[in-house]
Amino acid sequence: MRDSTDSRHTAIHRDIAAALAGLVPADPTIPPHPYLRRHLAEHAAEGNVLDDEHVPPALLAWETSSEVRRLLATEDNRSDRRQWLHAWARLEPFARHTDPVSRLTSLRLSHYAAASLPQARAKETAPPQTFNATPVTPLWSHYASPVPAWAATPSDVTSLTAVESANGKVKAIAAGDKGGTLRILRLDGSLAHAPIEVHRGAISHLLPLRGGLIITAGTDGCVAAVDAVHGRLIRQVIVRREHTWVSSLTAYHPTGHLPLLLAAFSDGHVVAFDPGRFQAHALALPELEDSSAVMCSVQMPDGHACLLFTQRDTVNCFDGHTVSQHSRHPARVRALLPMPRAGQYAVADEDGHVSLYDLTATAVGTAPLATARHAAPVTNLHVTSLDQQPALVSAAGDGTLRLWRIPGLRPIEGSLPAHTAPVTAMTHVDVAGQNRLFTAGADRVVRSWPVDRQTFAQAPKAWNHITASALSPAPRRLLAAARASRIVVWDLATNRHRTLLKGRKVTALAWPRQHGRLLLAAALSDNSIVCADPVTKRQTGPVLRGHFLPVNALVALSAARGELLASGSADGRVCVWDLQTGGLLEDFGHHRFSVRCLATHQSGGRAFLASGGSDGAVRVWDVDGLGQVGRSIRCDQDIINDLAFVSWHDGGLLIASAGQDGTLKLWDVETGRLTDELALHDGELGAVTALRLPLDRTALAVAGRTSIHLWDATAGRHLLRIVTGAPLRTLKTVSDPDGAASSILLASGEAGTMAFRLHHDQL
Repeated sequence: MRDSTDSRHTAIHRDIAAALAGLVPADPTIPPHPYLRRHLAEHAAEGNVLDDEHVPPALLAWETSSEVRRLLATEDNRSDRRQWLHAWARLEPFARHTDPVSRLTSLRLSHYAAASLPQARAKETAPPQTFNATPVTPLWSHYASPVPAWAATPSDVTSLTAVESANGKVKAIAAGDKGGTLRILRLDGSLAHAPIEVHRGAISHLLPLRGGLIITAGTDGCVAAVDAVHGRLIRQVIVRREHTWVSSLTAYHPTGHLPLLLAAFSDGHVVAFDPGRFQAHALALPELEDSSAVMCSVQMPDGHACLLFTQRDTVNCFDGHTVSQHSRHPARVRALLPMPRAGQYAVADEDGHVSLYDLTATAVGTAPLATARHAAPVTNLHVTSLDQQPALVSAAGDGTLRLWRIPGLRPIEGSLPAHTAPVTAMTHVDVAGQNRLFTAGADRVVRSWPVDRQTFAQAPKAWNHITASALSPAPRRLLAAARASRIVVWDLATNRHRTLLKGRKVTALAWPRQHGRLLLAAALSDNSIVCADPVTKRQTGPVLRGHFLPVNALVALSAARGELLASGSADGRVCVWDLQTGGLLEDFGHHRFSVRCLATHQSGGRAFLASGGSDGAVRVWDVDGLGQVGRSIRCDQDIINDLAFVSWHDGGLLIASAGQDGTLKLWDVETGRLTDELALHDGELGAVTALRLPLDRTALAVAGRTSIHLWDATAGRHLLRIVTGAPLRTLKTVSDPDGAASSILLASGEAGTMAFRLHHDQL
């Protein structure tokens, strides 16, 4: 009877999904009915028809449930009928607040990137008219689509914990970030409440209590309390110690005393307070000698609690009366965790060692019960379960996770590549009977993983990061990308490629000319620069030597004295070279630190070169006169990651600077005056490039942590957001040899490289 009822329920939802899918307009510029945007995907999932036919790409441009990722997680993901849905799931956390055209554009590029991978079988199966409204046409891609994120945050997440309601069920995840903001996220990754401003520094610790109460601690030396169920701050200051930070926060139940909470501060002081009224309690506690001490409480077999705390490479035990050293480790201890079994604890150090100890063995130097080794410094430990048995998870600075069987610390499967940056926090939740691990990284992404063997059996992707890329000027369309000690040059017109300079690690690329012949200049890891002919694949011309540290940027220059090459290096110097003789024409050593980027421009018969670097300054040089133009510009953007010249409509010349602080600024080249500033709220800006639009307009393409933002600099308005889901380090544009109404844009980063045509008349 139950099976019959379930079958009827499924059939009803299948029929509803089929009927609703027929109501989705084929033209994605026409908004579907709000009910379709909100509920069509759910009906399709309930009817076991969650596929591209029942949830077409035209709907995804308007989809508002933000649950496609969650619904796909319960389905068989091997179906080829869900290619567009999977492409959208990779973008969904980052695209919630984008306009429909930006969504559709991002969806098309995401699908194209997945279809272009060697193992992919996907084809663009959507009706051609679906993408008539998008201003881009993909040309070429070798780009690893990001692992779908559970949530994306505007700042690095530094702490995570599960939020328990009064009945003990987990209803949400709390995430604290480095800006002091606490976000309460539902289990689908959406915000349950408005973000709560709690601390003036990073939220370094979150301690959950029953009833949805969370104790927070930060680098501002403050401990606070938040009601996560209702999303409100209930005690802004429980305790504060000025000019310190909280190094550890733990629960502690000493013998003959009420349960307490302990906060350790960087000055060695430990404060005890009760979790009810938040009143301080006088308690005999040891003074800590390590400003980064970690604490935890371990329940002993006889019922009393021992307080463990670290002192650099040792773990000490406080039994309520005396302090004794219990274990010593090869490097500074970074994580300390009580085990489910009484008297046992796990410890991890910054060399990657993970060990399990028993406190009932009281002798100093007692051997561990088990040891293991993570391949990178461990940043976090967490206890979870696998096959209804406890297991230990270690997170590391290389973004990986390892799962270990307790008590032997035997590895369970392999290393899981969870993040592209260090893992900063972990927690776990039982979701619909499945144990899931939530991890946060310095890549500003929170991901959710099922704790099973299949997840940890995922082999790390053999994906070599792009170290440099360059797009040739018109009329040729050659794309050069350096990865894995070789350079591959693709002809975008024929999709053929060839390999140059095998066995040489490359740090920067550019396309100069010599006697009308197009060459590829490559900066090598030995600090030298060489040129190669892409036709003969042979090195040509003299080797350019003179830098003391690796070259970070190369640009080709056309000046009165001929075709030149400029290089910017980590040694703080900008050098201008004569390619024919190999001679060094000028050495601008004015940057205090590393030169990160170069840009060039020709105007009124003059050639300009701009440089920006880690000193936060921008300098503009006259290539013909070999002197500086105007004064050095102090940008106040932390590190300058990229520059682009902007020809203004009134004949003036500006320089755009993309900063580590997430701002884009425009400066007058002659006066050094700030003319405009744009905050994109997309993390660190990695690249910027300029392109000319119809009606004498100038647009800037800017790469943030998750997206490419196109901004009309003339009108001062947003044009388009292309969601990538991963940071980019290179954005370059060249005129399209097939017509003046479009440009070719190169986007390159840690996930790979993509080139696409940008249609000006559709911006």
